[in-house]
Amino acid sequence: MGERIIATGFKDEDFELEPKLRPKNLENYIGQDSVKNNLKVFIKAALQRKEALDHVLLYGPPGLGKTTLSNIIAEEMGVNIKTTSGPAIERPGDMAAILNSLEEGDILFVDEIHRLNRMIEEILYPAMEDFVIDIVIGKGAGARSVRLDLPKFTLIGATTRIGLLTAPLRDRFGVIQRLEPYNVNDLKTIIKRSAGVLDVGIDDGGAEEIARRSRGTPRIANRLLKRVRDFAQVKYNGEVTLEVAKHALDMLDIDKAGLDTTDRKMLLAMIEKFGGRPVGVETLAAYIGEEAETIEDVYEPYLIQLGYIQRTPRGRVLTRLCYNHFGIACPDNI
Repeated sequence: MGERIIATGFKDEDFELEPKLRPKNLENYIGQDSVKNNLKVFIKAALQRKEALDHVLLYGPPGLGKTTLSNIIAEEMGVNIKTTSGPAIERPGDMAAILNSLEEGDILFVDEIHRLNRMIEEILYPAMEDFVIDIVIGKGAGARSVRLDLPKFTLIGATTRIGLLTAPLRDRFGVIQRLEPYNVNDLKTIIKRSAGVLDVGIDDGGAEEIARRSRGTPRIANRLLKRVRDFAQVKYNGEVTLEVAKHALDMLDIDKAGLDTTDRKMLLAMIEKFGGRPVGVETLAAYIGEEAETIEDVYEPYLIQLGYIQRTPRGRVLTRLCYNHFGIACPDNI
């Protein structure tokens, strides 16, 4: 399957541009007002007490700014941040080494924290609660446990699937915040700010059109802006107008609801192959050639947000709104 232009992963070019597009402080961070206002209070209180910030868990669909927020928290606290991810930590010794390398007040950011294995989680429990780790030295009958003190640090975990976190790990986070999909106005502001950083001319109509097709996700909005910029540069006069944005996004096969060819393939399969009947996620994944986890994490949240899909105990079902989007007559039982 080809690469999705609206995927939430990165290409090489994105790694080069992404740091420039990310805001550096809470003042410039657009959207997520409730999360932002709460964090301002928690950070200010920790700074006044001259303490490390309590452990923070950020959750929500991919691309909403969890990594960006983590870096902003480090900036606002005036401390260093070390970044890793759940799948990257394979052995308990890896986590022990990371924790032992932290300095007073440092932030450890663990992306995809729900993918930590259970043995590594058990090292985190005393580290998060008591700022100590227990290391086993030697093997067999001569093995002994040594307890090492850690500096006061802040663990920031990010996850798209909070339900997969074990209760003992989740309960050790003092601050738990959900990031919500963005509205069109906030995305429009983000796009105009990014256009300024990239030195791209853009008008209100062009910014709004990109925002409407960005699935409520800043990462996708920035990626679409870069691709529309290419069309503006090569086929037009370089400025992103409403006409340019519509033409470019249509050429990229992203429709007015923000659906791409993969979304449409999935929804049309449910209509044509399964006749609108409930279908299991594993069956659907096999049919469209995707991972079930990808469907649940990447495709479904937006389709549910649009009201096109509902989850039921019997499987995924479509709604009348989905049939209306494709101009297909809706069965009487829906």
